[in-house]
Amino acid sequence: MDRNHLHPKKLHRSKWTAVAPVDREKHFLVTAVVEPEREGAPVEFVELEAVLSRRTFRIAWRELTDPQRWRQGWL
Repeated sequence: MDRNHLHPKKLHRSKWTAVAPVDREKHFLVTAVVEPEREGAPVEFVELEAVLSRRTFRIAWRELTDPQRWRQGWL
């Protein structure tokens, strides 16, 4: 996926590497695309799961387009 052409509905199961790991967590998998409560509203969030600890958290999917924070794939 090209960063300029990320689409939230295509992110499910994609792999990401954090540029600045925290607590040794740097590899993540998108486990869910969070559907908006209002039908027809745009997707805003995805859930990431850390590969090492299985910890999950929610972020705005557009944060993944920031090359200072995220790289696509497991590097």
